[in-house]
Amino acid sequence: MTGRSYGQFCGLSRAMETVGERWALLIVRDLLVGPRRFTDLRRGLPRIPTNILSARLKELELAGVVHRRVLPRPATSVVYELTPYGHALEDVVLRLGLWGAMAMGDPEPGEIATVDSLTMALRSTFDAEAAAGLRVSYEFRLGDLVVSAVVDDGTLDVVQGPLPEADLVVETGAQLRALMAGELAPAEAVGTGLVTLTGDPTELDRLVQVFRIPPMPS
Repeated sequence: MTGRSYGQFCGLSRAMETVGERWALLIVRDLLVGPRRFTDLRRGLPRIPTNILSARLKELELAGVVHRRVLPRPATSVVYELTPYGHALEDVVLRLGLWGAMAMGDPEPGEIATVDSLTMALRSTFDAEAAAGLRVSYEFRLGDLVVSAVVDDGTLDVVQGPLPEADLVVETGAQLRALMAGELAPAEAVGTGLVTLTGDPTELDRLVQVFRIPPMPS
């Protein structure tokens, strides 16, 4: 926990004192995908100054959210990973990510997506009810980013990298968010070349039901 205090005997204020500092929740987001070395975190958050990353990791360690582990030989490198207390943030991070996605438009200049952010975007937009009884696999290609998703009767497993024999391969860019938000119809996306598919094109209609960003409440 940092030295800043809101002076409130309140669970929300305590949470904000623990993970409310700039970059803290993005570090947690990436660690929810899996353990990361310092260099991995730095690569996934290219705008974070090295000293700030070190400070946030130390604060999260002191708060019991993150701990360090030395990998066995021959790696012998140090990785950061979430503690059980840190993993308890998963539902919060997914819900907050979905809430933020409602207000997203096109990327601003300089904004990037990463493999970890795309992985968590798929997890946050996944609708388990819509996926009940469904068994299908998808491969998403956004430029150099490749992430695959396996849906199995209401459950989701997201893996980084290609998936051989995926039922549908989707090649696109920022238009993926517009598809999930219902702002871009699947037929229009394919017809205008904004999305390129390999596999049964009707699977794209089902995909946008399984991965969905709800409209912003009015």
